[in-house]
Amino acid sequence: MHNEHVYIGIGSNLGESQQQISLACEAMSALPNTRLLNTSSLYCSKPMGPQNQPDYINAVCLIETGLTPHELLTALQQIEQDNGRTRDGERWGARTLDLDILLYGSETIDTTDLTVPHCGMPEREFVLVPLFEIAPMMIMPDGKPISHWVANCSLDGLKRLSTSN
Repeated sequence: MHNEHVYIGIGSNLGESQQQISLACEAMSALPNTRLLNTSSLYCSKPMGPQNQPDYINAVCLIETGLTPHELLTALQQIEQDNGRTRDGERWGARTLDLDILLYGSETIDTTDLTVPHCGMPEREFVLVPLFEIAPMMIMPDGKPISHWVANCSLDGLKRLSTSN
């Protein structure tokens, strides 16, 4: 079994969001046959959906893993739960931690519980900008460079946070 490069979108808007993201990255690097290769800066963005919730802190990380897409999905959902994520059915509601598989190698996956490449990527600046930061030369699934996607999304309300380390 060879390892795949996988990009994970990370978001949080409840609790200590920056700490949640850091803990999530540590937890991902501790998964079997998985290494954390890179993590973007943190970005602050307005919530999608209901606006009566705190702003989000977002990042994207790159891991290398031997886990299959569905093994990885199960592991990520466990990390979300371990960090206090509850799935109450409210779409785009506030959450302590949200982990999304954005790209899994060059695979296309379309099952009831997993769609890769992640279907929301093109219009989500809080995914594209941190992804562009760590993979500026990436060619996206439609064959266009990521810079083209970033140039076409609204950067309104997205702020890069200065890091203390």
